[in-house]
Amino acid sequence: MRLVRTLEGHTSKVRSVAFAPDGRLLASGSWDTTVRLWDVASGQLVRTLEGHTDRVRSVAFAPDGCLLASGSWDSTIIRLWDVASGQLVRTLEGHTDWVYSVAFAPDGRLLAFASRDGTVRLWGVQTGALLRTLEEPTARVWSVAFSPDGRLLASGLWYSTIIRLWDVASGQLVRTLEGHTWGVRSVAFSPDGRLLASGSGTVRLWDVASGQLVRTLEGHTSEVTSVAFSPDGRLLASGSGDKTVRLWDAQTGALLRTLEGHTDWVWSVAFSPDGRLLASGLCDRTVRLWGVAP
Repeated sequence: MRLVRTLEGHTSKVRSVAFAPDGRLLASGSWDTTVRLWDVASGQLVRTLEGHTDRVRSVAFAPDGCLLASGSWDSTIIRLWDVASGQLVRTLEGHTDWVYSVAFAPDGRLLAFASRDGTVRLWGVQTGALLRTLEEPTARVWSVAFSPDGRLLASGLWYSTIIRLWDVASGQLVRTLEGHTWGVRSVAFSPDGRLLASGSGTVRLWDVASGQLVRTLEGHTSEVTSVAFSPDGRLLASGSGDKTVRLWDAQTGALLRTLEGHTDWVWSVAFSPDGRLLASGLCDRTVRLWGVAP
């Protein structure tokens, strides 16, 4: 792998990165309270989305690429943006504390937000209506992810070291995954929905159907802050406070490569839709784009 480009412009830590479904744009959310949209091919800044009054913690594109959701530490406000114009489409209010993570359902009809208030809230994208609240009163909910078929929602808990799997249609708890010894910073389903990756003190891979631990990936020397599968499911990327990104074989757990050269914590990693690029968002206020070898 090689460093393709460094995107500079944020004035504080970059906490979240996400590629548009067509791979042409990259969104970055920062503690400078802004969301920035970048042209992936040229590295040029396309647009800055302003309106949040506190740190932006998470960004996610809708499956059709028309909307972008952003969650912030301004607590009660989640914003939906029109990607083409940069205009604010809707604000969703209801959380009572910081929003840590946001995810669109695969069909684009639902939005899930995880918050320090101990809840995951599910919203209707078209109506902006709050549809369901999943409560976790004893712990902050740090991360959320939908399964590829949209039937399950995974939530990772901070200060509780566990992962919950929820039935999206009913809101019922399906399974609890236990084993981490630190809080869970990130969760991600494999493209085929069979595996769930979680980032904590280590990276763990779980069998979704049974809830059994498949494998523990060790090597990072600090917290694992973000995990992401490649689109073909063969690779798993993990970003860490040890200033590295590691690439693993998702089937065998073998470490394939360590990406070094980051100057601060890596807070977010994301693969481009074609799997040729990997983006990393850093505490040094930059976004780095890496070429992924075939």
